[in-house]
Amino acid sequence: MAVPEAVGLVDLALKAVSAYDRPDLTPRLTQAKTRLTDPAVRVLVVGEFKQGKSQLVNALVNATVCPVDDDIATAVPTLVRFGEDTTVTLVREEAGDERAERTPVPLEQLADHVSEGGNPGNRSGLTRAEVTLPRKLLQSGLVLVDTPGVGGLGSAHGAATMSALPTADAVLLVSDASQEYTSPEIDFLQAARKLCPNVACVVTKTDLYPHWRRIVELDEGHLRNARIEADLLPVSSALRLHAARTQDLDLIAESGFQALVSFLLRKVVSRADDLSRRSTSQDVLVTCQSLESSMRAELMSQNAPEKAGALAKDLEAARSRVDALRQRSARWQTSLNDGVADLIADIEYDLRDRLRAVSRDAEQLLEDADPADIWEQFAEWFHKQVSHAVAQNFVWTTERARWLAEQVADHFAEDIDVQLPDLRIAGGAVAGKVDALELPASENFGPGQKLFVGMRGGYGGLLMLGLASTFAGFALLNPLSIGAGLLFGAKTVRDEKKRLVQRRQADSKNAVRRHIDEVTFQVGKDSRDNLRQIQRELRDHFTVLAEELSESLKESVTAAQTAMKDDKERQKRVADLEAELERVGGLAERARSLAATVEASS
Repeated sequence: MAVPEAVGLVDLALKAVSAYDRPDLTPRLTQAKTRLTDPAVRVLVVGEFKQGKSQLVNALVNATVCPVDDDIATAVPTLVRFGEDTTVTLVREEAGDERAERTPVPLEQLADHVSEGGNPGNRSGLTRAEVTLPRKLLQSGLVLVDTPGVGGLGSAHGAATMSALPTADAVLLVSDASQEYTSPEIDFLQAARKLCPNVACVVTKTDLYPHWRRIVELDEGHLRNARIEADLLPVSSALRLHAARTQDLDLIAESGFQALVSFLLRKVVSRADDLSRRSTSQDVLVTCQSLESSMRAELMSQNAPEKAGALAKDLEAARSRVDALRQRSARWQTSLNDGVADLIADIEYDLRDRLRAVSRDAEQLLEDADPADIWEQFAEWFHKQVSHAVAQNFVWTTERARWLAEQVADHFAEDIDVQLPDLRIAGGAVAGKVDALELPASENFGPGQKLFVGMRGGYGGLLMLGLASTFAGFALLNPLSIGAGLLFGAKTVRDEKKRLVQRRQADSKNAVRRHIDEVTFQVGKDSRDNLRQIQRELRDHFTVLAEELSESLKESVTAAQTAMKDDKERQKRVADLEAELERVGGLAERARSLAATVEASS
């Protein structure tokens, strides 16, 4: 949510830079205010299919928003945010098109668009559905995202959800109380922790399973064994909704939602507010330091005019060092360019290595069986393996990109003390960009074809042995020649079947290789685009910072060079500068106090 004291502080800083004619400092503060006035705190609700994710969202907002039924599964992500009125908007975004198609629909029709029953496999091509509700919980800026079942890391939805994690403020992993955590869920949690540190585990449907406490104990053990630090919250959405209708406080407490709401408000929304306070404090302090530097330089030159020349010389040397940071040959620029180039090569190698392993396993499976007999199971297995490889590659890409950002910041900080910008690394899912793997067309070898091939082979055997037997006085058609014809015919049919199987195997292997190549191309492009975007963000961030520092030192040099000679005017200017420094110092003190409130509350 927007932090009023932080917004007020930024407004004061904007007035200060305007009053002191420092337009170069305005973009930083404007960006800070934009962050503060966009209060969205995204919480992804993820989990396997039919675990109670949609019902959990409904219970949190006390409204039937997300479709829920035994035979309904979510097919399209649904965002639930605050609004003065209840509205539903379907959003469709095309790749490469910045404009999104937005279609309002009645709430009653939402299930027809976001569920597998009404929109199987998201054949409508929707990106998401957005729902606004007038709810106090959402008024704090909380945005709940009901996602399709992840199906583990090795599913299309799992890979898509994984790519959205870096842009989320928190993740709720939902699993019902019917069983303990499965291996895919633990794998997903471990990967999610690397991309979004604020993760909580929610055990749903405690009203349906009397042994839910035992399941919670087992889940806690799995989390400890996997070294995953996350809150584990057992809840009952059905009890929560019933308690809300009957206003039964005891049932509300029994539902477990008080702990969940407390987690969302204290550890998610409040943490986002703390981050806003910290970043705002840092931005305002940097602005104050820039303003103070020129004022102090002028004050020193006014107090000691004879030293103004030496001071201006020192400031000019400092400005030259800062200007060097803006050059393409600066160390941080070199580290950034070389690091991105190396990272692109490493990421592509990692992706190819993972997919080559999948390809080898797939070809071995196809070599050991007839593709026509196992294709349905094979295609499902293959798709999971490819999605898992892509998801793991994305996790590694994100970790390496953040490491590179820290390295560049360290090299820049060798000259100037800076703060690393907040990088939100977004990934793309392969689903929808690469055609599904399909069984290649093959020749039909039905009874008619078998009869024809058998007769063709049998005719040769019958004729060959029949002619030979005529020299012994037998007729052309005799038991020996007929038996030979049957044997030759059967062998010809077997050989033809073997040839067709080998051809299907070869065609299937080629289809696998083409699919792997397409995935490698698409994911590689997405990774390169991501890294290039990070490169641009870091380059722009540090370039702007260097320009701000250079402008501040330029103002300081100018101030030092214009020391007044007249004592009366100099004394008046000194008094003005001291008053201005006191005002700027007061602004800086408010910024430090804002950061101190965060430290005190943490």
